[in-house]
Amino acid sequence: MNYGVYIQVPFCQSKCTYCNFHTGVFPVGLRSPYASAVCRELENHAHLYAQSGIVWSGVPETEIQVDTVYVGGGTPSLLPPEELARLMSGVRSAFASRWSEATLEADPETVTPDRAAAWLSAGFNRISMGVQSFEDRELAAAGRMHRREDIYAATKHLRDAGYRNLSFDLIAGLPHQTESSWSDNLARLLDLRPEHLSIYLLEVDDGSRLGREILAGGLRYSAAAVPSEDEMADFYELACERLEAAGYDHYEISNWALPGLRSRHNLKYWRREPYLGFGAGAHSFSGTHRWANVHDPNAYISAIEQGKLPFEQLEKVSEAQANEEMLFLGLRQLDGIELSELEAVRRLELSGRIEALREQGLVELEGSRLRLARGKLTVSNEVFVSLME
Repeated sequence: MNYGVYIQVPFCQSKCTYCNFHTGVFPVGLRSPYASAVCRELENHAHLYAQSGIVWSGVPETEIQVDTVYVGGGTPSLLPPEELARLMSGVRSAFASRWSEATLEADPETVTPDRAAAWLSAGFNRISMGVQSFEDRELAAAGRMHRREDIYAATKHLRDAGYRNLSFDLIAGLPHQTESSWSDNLARLLDLRPEHLSIYLLEVDDGSRLGREILAGGLRYSAAAVPSEDEMADFYELACERLEAAGYDHYEISNWALPGLRSRHNLKYWRREPYLGFGAGAHSFSGTHRWANVHDPNAYISAIEQGKLPFEQLEKVSEAQANEEMLFLGLRQLDGIELSELEAVRRLELSGRIEALREQGLVELEGSRLRLARGKLTVSNEVFVSLME
């Protein structure tokens, strides 16, 4: 059985205004103890799971193999290269590992020629870079530490080091973003031609400083300069058109790849395949159970040092939950979902809703395969809500 391993590194240089993740700015001195704790969790995972009553595998451990690794955050590239190499060694020691894809998230300003080479030596063959925008005004308003020139420099360093699988993130809807600046973002992105890219619409919720300011009708963090929802939807549609014309495969609502270079690790999430998370705030899924570690890195380190698994959530996934997850995650993929994979009662319950959505042009049904209509991806949440009521 193939598992994915995710390692969470919650450290940031600063907190972006739009960020609603459980990450933050922590003392530099915490980084090495944190890496040591993650290595210890990796080394003792089977014992810690058994001690905590977690059912994580129905097959002998000797038959489990890790084929993807993803180190995310936060900004994992802030860790010294030797600490990242130690984490990768920890994965190799804990599991039979023949990974085809090992991803490190990095911010542009943290990429240097020496670091790029060291990451490659440690075993990373894919870098996911938090570009977010090529426009300096948008980057400054969002609280990003890098500027456009850093993106170009980082890309050159990574290419020179030998990386042939880069992924860039962009955000549609940052403060001061306009149709013109978004078009320029896409042009610059295509000029660098990463193998993979993710485009996210700005999330407006109370989990971020910018979101809270927008909801309160305030002016801080350039809240008044955030594009409207309609403008964001237009930006997304323009991206769909430009990327398709450039030869990118749109395989998930927010993700595009050149042929054969879809994110193998992230596909595990969308296909409900098993993965194990290590570090503060990391989530895991065995196929039957889900669990999550505590978010605070100090509490995480303390628990690991005491020989305890620092999980704060554990649940057995019911059949009803599994069906909902299969439907929601399956429809995020543009290939859609095979309805025959859902249990019979659930299929029957959905038949009327699916037909109503099909008549509205929101979904397409080909045989027993259901997918979102290509031109309606920006209203996907409404479709999901309709199906799961």
